[in-house]
Parts: sequence; C-alpha cells; structure tokens
Amino acid sequence: MRNLLLATAIAIATVYACGGDDSNGGQPGDGGVDGGTVPDGSSPDAGPPPPTPAPFGLDTRPSNTTCVAQKRPVLDTGVKLQKMWTGLTFNQPIYLTQAPGETDRWYVLDRTGKVRTFPTTAAAQTDLKDVVSVTVDTGGEGGLLGLAFHPDWQTNHEAYLSYTRDSVTGDPAAPASCGQSGATVFTSIVARFKSADGGATFGAPDEILKVGQPFTNHDGGNIQFSPVDKMLYFGLGDGGSGNDPCGSGQDKKSYLGKFLRIDVNAPAGKYNVPADNPFAGSTDGTLKEIWSYGHRNPWRWSFDRVSGDLWLGEVGQDTWEEVDHVVKGGNYGWNICEGFHKRGSTTALCNTPGLSDPVVEHPRSEAQSITGGYVYRGTAMPSLVGTYIYGDYVTGNVWALTYDAANKAVPKLLFNIGAGTLVSFGQGNDGEIYTVQITGGPGGAGILSKIVPTGAVAPDNFPKLLSQTGCVDPSDATKPAAGVIPYDVNSPLWSDGAKKARWLAIPDGQKITIGADNDWDLPIGSVAMKEFSVGGKRIETRLFMRHDDGGWGGYTYEWNDQGTDAALLPAGKAKPVGDGTQTWTYPSRTQCIQCHSVAAGGTIGLETWQLNRDVVYPSTNRQSNALATLDHIGMFTAPLAGAPATLPKLPDPAGTDPIEQRARSYLHANCSHCHRPQGGGQGTMDLRFGESLKDTATCNAAVTQGNVGAASKIVVPGDPTTSAMSLRFHATDSKRMPPVAVSILDPTGSKVIDDWITSLTACP
Repeated sequence: MRNLLLATAIAIATVYACGGDDSNGGQPGDGGVDGGTVPDGSSPDAGPPPPTPAPFGLDTRPSNTTCVAQKRPVLDTGVKLQKMWTGLTFNQPIYLTQAPGETDRWYVLDRTGKVRTFPTTAAAQTDLKDVVSVTVDTGGEGGLLGLAFHPDWQTNHEAYLSYTRDSVTGDPAAPASCGQSGATVFTSIVARFKSADGGATFGAPDEILKVGQPFTNHDGGNIQFSPVDKMLYFGLGDGGSGNDPCGSGQDKKSYLGKFLRIDVNAPAGKYNVPADNPFAGSTDGTLKEIWSYGHRNPWRWSFDRVSGDLWLGEVGQDTWEEVDHVVKGGNYGWNICEGFHKRGSTTALCNTPGLSDPVVEHPRSEAQSITGGYVYRGTAMPSLVGTYIYGDYVTGNVWALTYDAANKAVPKLLFNIGAGTLVSFGQGNDGEIYTVQITGGPGGAGILSKIVPTGAVAPDNFPKLLSQTGCVDPSDATKPAAGVIPYDVNSPLWSDGAKKARWLAIPDGQKITIGADNDWDLPIGSVAMKEFSVGGKRIETRLFMRHDDGGWGGYTYEWNDQGTDAALLPAGKAKPVGDGTQTWTYPSRTQCIQCHSVAAGGTIGLETWQLNRDVVYPSTNRQSNALATLDHIGMFTAPLAGAPATLPKLPDPAGTDPIEQRARSYLHANCSHCHRPQGGGQGTMDLRFGESLKDTATCNAAVTQGNVGAASKIVVPGDPTTSAMSLRFHATDSKRMPPVAVSILDPTGSKVIDDWITSLTACP
C-alpha cells in the first residue's frame, strides 16, 4: 500500500526500545545484574549476601500508588483527536469519504475488499452496511485501496474503486526488467461501479484500467477526481522492491511510478485520454495517460477543494520522506533524488535540472512512511484553514504545513496518533478532517477519529526530574520506588553494550492480561522503567507509560554527571559516554514509539517466554521464577496456564540450545517488534519466535528493499556472506541493522545469526 502494513525503510529489523520494555541490553543470560548495577540500583560493591533460592520472590503484592502513568506532556497546538463512531467495529479500515452532495452518510473501505456505509449519526454495529464486495489480493501492500465518487454522482450514481487482484489471462504483464523475469504478482485495477438505488447497493465491476505489478509493495492505489477538471487521477508506485530496480520512476513508457489522468466518461471497459494531458501528443512511446512522473509510492494524496492543487505525501526509501505539490508534467525525481537530496544521501543535495523539488522533507527520525492528508477547509479551527495536514504511519506524527515570513514551508507538529496505525485521512464535505487507523481499537479493530479544537489547555505537570516521577525514591533517585517490581528477560536486545536494569509498575487494583500469543497487555496507568549504564555510570533512565487514553508514550531522563538525578529530555540527543570514544543516543519521544507499535502490544519484551526465568528480588533477597512470583502475588487476570517449567521460554542466544532456536530467539527479541504483520518493518518477513522458518519469509526470499552489497536474498542457506540478514548486522553504514541508536557491532548476536545461516542446508 505504501509502506502501509509492512512499511518503513528496512530489510531486516528496526531495533530500538524505549521505556522498560524489551530485553536485556547487556550480555545474554546475565541473570539480571547489568554489569555495574543490581535491580535495586545499588552498587554491587556494597556486598549484599547471595540471594536465597525460593519458590516465590515476594510474599505479597507491593502497593504502588506513586509510579503510575502521568498525563501526557501538553503540546499546545489548539487541536486534538476525538474518536468517532465508537459503537461500530471497523475491520482494517483504509479510507474514509463522503459522496458528493451528501453530509448524512459516510463510506469506509475495508482493505479485505468491502465498501461499507453508515449514517453520520451511527451508534451501533447494525448501522454499518456492506454496499460493495470485491475479490482482492491482499498480499504485501495489496487489497482494496481507493474509492472515488464521480463528480456527477447525484445524477449518474457512479463510483470507482482501485484494488489489486490475482492476474488473469489478458491482463497486462509487469515490466520484464524488474528482477522477477517479468512475472506479474497481481494486477492493479481501476473499476467503475454503478448503483441503481442511490448507493445502497452496486452492480458488478467494470474494469477500465489494468496495470501489472512485478512486486507486492509500492502499489499506490489512491484515486481522486479533480474538483477543477473532473478528470480521474490514479497514483501508482514504482512497482516495488527497493530503489526502483525496474527504473519505473523515470521511464515514461511505464505506468509505474506515475500519476495517471483519464476521462472516465467512456463506454464500458474503456476510458478516454484527455487531450490536454502533458504527453497526449507524444509519438515516441511515452504513455499519454501520464500526468506526472518520478514518484516512488504515492500512497495518499488529495486535491485542495478550493484551489484544485494536488498535494502528495510521498514515501521515501531509506533517508527522507517528502511532501510534494504535484503539477502537470512534473518530474519528482525518483529514483535520482529522495527529498531534496541525492538518493540515499543525508548531505548531498540533488540539484538536478528538470526535477521538481519537494515542498518539505522529513528525516527518518521524524517520519518513515508518510501518509498524505488534506488541505483543511473547515470552520471549526480557523487557524488551520489553508494548511495541508498530513502524518506518518510509522511514527504516528501528524503535522500541519505552515509558512514562515520568508514563505518557507514549516511543518508544525499537531499531535501523535500512535505508532503503526495511521493509514489515511478523510475529509467531510464540510471540509473537516478525520484520521483512519487500520488498527489500535479493541481486538485489533480500526479507529476513525476527527481533528477538533482542544479548547482550554491544562497546565503541563509532567515531571521534569526522575526524582519527581514517583518511580524512584524521591530522596535518592538511584533507588526504585517501593511499589515497582524488578524483572529480567531471557533474550537480550542489543543496546551498544550498555548494562540495563528494569522494573514494572502496575497501579493498585489493576492486573496484567496474558494473550494467546504469550504477549502481555498492561492496564492503563502502567509504567515500565529501564536504566542504562555505560562504564559503570548511569547515563539514562526511560519510562514507558500507558496513558489514560489507552496509548503508550516513552520518556527519556538523562542522568547528571554527579549521578544524583536525571532530567527529562524534550527531544533526542547524542553525547560521548564512557571513555569518550562511544556516542550514546538518547531517543526522542517519536523514536520511542517507532518500534513500540500497536502490533507489538505497546511494550516489547513483556512476554511470557521472555520473563519465564529466575529474578533476584532485592526487598527479600530471594531468587525466584518471575512468572511464579507474579502469579503468586495476583498480578495476572487469570492464573498461569501451568507451572513455569511447562510454559514457553525463549532460549538464551549465548546458551547451549540448538543454534536455530538461539538465532530465532535473537531475531524475536531484536527484530520481531517491527517484522511482524502490521509491525512497521518493510517487506513480508515475520520474525516472531513462534513462526515456522518457512513462515518467516526469509529463507531464499528476495530482498525487496534494495540489495545489500552482492546479496539479493535475505537468507542464503550455508552462506552468511551473501545473506542480506547477516550483512545488515555487520554493516557500518546506513544499511546497518538495527538502524537506530546502534553504532557498535553486537559480537554475540551477529555470530549467532552467522552460525545459524551457516548451519542451514536447505529451505523448508
């Protein structure tokens, strides 16, 4: 779809953890003592007596009235999100719109192939009706992707859908030069539908435009009618894989990587080419339907209903995301440029004659999969009138594009919607703007919300010092509060060799729900805390909070040089640590939620098979199994399914279990929070430990996000030197995985992965 369900610019894993969430960043299996600290934050030099093995680490649940999630820090932008139609359940919603001339009814697309309608006053599930059902191929980024009502809807009752389906005889072939021998994985369709009852039901599809797709990503798929010329515009991505191996962006003989403009007022099965298209008179094979080119993946875009301008949120490759103002015949630079820069560069500007620059670009720290929106033309928020509102799927940031005194475009951050859910915006006929989240609701359902004024803004009382959070002793910030519970994990997440200690805080009276997938769902108000030390010195503590709106937020506190307290950082930061040769990256709040997606459950490492291990409890000086202890003191909504010895457990990657189990454990801890369905990682990999090797989609699977060196396969049995997975772990440039906040090679993890690949003799 766009880097939609499986988007962002990586090919093995985005590995970053914020808050007390994940796995041990020290050496594997270190038993909870993270190199210079023990779980209570004291120095091991104090010489506590050896812990006593016991059935349970705690006898009773500690009271926790202080370490509870605070109100989110106040971002006074004048707007907020208001959830709409909460009595309805939406399954994978992907687009929201109204038909021309109608204000009392909405239409929502279900990616799996349904168009559904409901009244504006809908309050119950019975108000949601199916009006169209088409057979679609939802592989990769495919499915039902776009809906546009004919401008003359009130008289002709025609609607148009964009979707991908299995290819059939007579469909156009994909380009033959794209690395798959011309194979067409599915076909992109624009089809006409007619209604005889005012939109309550629709007839059979009349397919008027077909394009063969060589890969399952970068399908584009949005369609819109211009309010000015009433022509239908269709945005198509470059065909997929990474870095445009087809050369589609600059190839004017290919439909891929283009905006197409057609006149739908034609007989069944046909369309007309408008005579004023920029290449309508071409005689050199240039496709006459092309309106603009040089696009990577125009996932969501729209027309300003007042000016008619076309605004695009363009998904980038590895370095930059961008917003474009698309005009007739424009060349937007892909795959020569990415943002204002040469493709893949963070410093070198493109400056190529004949190419159109974007209006604004965003680095990967701010955005990783742009979701285009709308120019606001409503009345509820006068300060936003005329601004382009757009967001990012991976980070959840939502901006309004404003201009400074020099008429330079300036993105203004409005709010954060939550990571890995924002697939689209909607605009009512009154000009107000809505958001569409494909998941995030109860049971994984989608969410529809409206951007509304905030009204009076409450003061920002978010604690500025760690000692003020209630999660540590206010008189000694090096010691955890009495109500927090230490925990440890089986499989480590690499954090440049830092030693870590971590704690869990659940509000009194609340409990943890263990899901069928062994993941833990923490109640509202919960806090997970993690402390990082380098060279025996505390450098950072992260708090990960589940706020009263049900969403999570990550907050970073930087320890002072005296080691007495830590201050809240408003943004990301980097500074030398240890002996000065290592640079430590403090994450921004945006970076924290890039990996803490809804798909990963918010937290990452709080899972049964991560916490099924012994932990030292300083308050009792006992060493006991964490699951048994938490169950004993009543922390779960239901008793454990069995004794810990009978429950799943991730192997220690540095242990003695079979090499495949240890490697899969490492990938689960370090990679699977992104590389899982709807997790935000590009491609189709699913690196969760519970999946079979075949279902991971890695073994002899083609790299779809750009080759790494000579590697064109993710895992090549027996040969890590030609496996992109191994090469990314070893890389020292932008190809490195993890791509965020990691600058030092993990010797244990990289060796485990290499040994596993070497041990493979064939793919399942």
